[in-house]
Amino acid sequence: MTTTIAEQNKHSAYQIVESHEVAEKHTIAVLVDNEFGVLARVIGLFASRGYNIESLTVSEVDHEKSRSRITIITHGTSSIIIQIKTLLERLIPIYEVRDLTVESPHIEREVGLIKVVTGEDDETRQAAQKLADRFGARTIDSTAKSFIFELSDIPEKLDKFIMLMRPLGVKEICRTGVTAISRGSEGMEKSA
Repeated sequence: MTTTIAEQNKHSAYQIVESHEVAEKHTIAVLVDNEFGVLARVIGLFASRGYNIESLTVSEVDHEKSRSRITIITHGTSSIIIQIKTLLERLIPIYEVRDLTVESPHIEREVGLIKVVTGEDDETRQAAQKLADRFGARTIDSTAKSFIFELSDIPEKLDKFIMLMRPLGVKEICRTGVTAISRGSEGMEKSA
């Protein structure tokens, strides 16, 4: 008697389940104790499972309680994001984990510093300054041959600004990574 693979699998403990979930970008906020090794443990959790971190920002948010907030941008299916949140919640000393993408409307910002070397060509200098003004970028340094612009906005707007500025002489780019906060009166309860 011949059996098909499907018939064999229905009795197997190792059934292969096809997933049709789509990976999406998620913004995860994590409130932690500000102590040695915490960031390494968080990064290690992602690395050990092969998950990518697109952006990572961390800074102390409560000096008295010695707490820091980590903002992580990652991609994954809903089941992977649930797994990431569950694993993060188990880490000590993490107080709270929130997936801002699904839990509440939120605001994201990233700061970029963009050095543009225009040379002494007045036309290129004027074009760079006009483009910076159009995007709301601040000129934080200016020499006879270069500018350093600062732009704080959503990552996509920084991407577009940099793309348009490249032909004018982008020499160096420095970006902070995304930070995010939920809108309205709701927030990370334990950070107050």
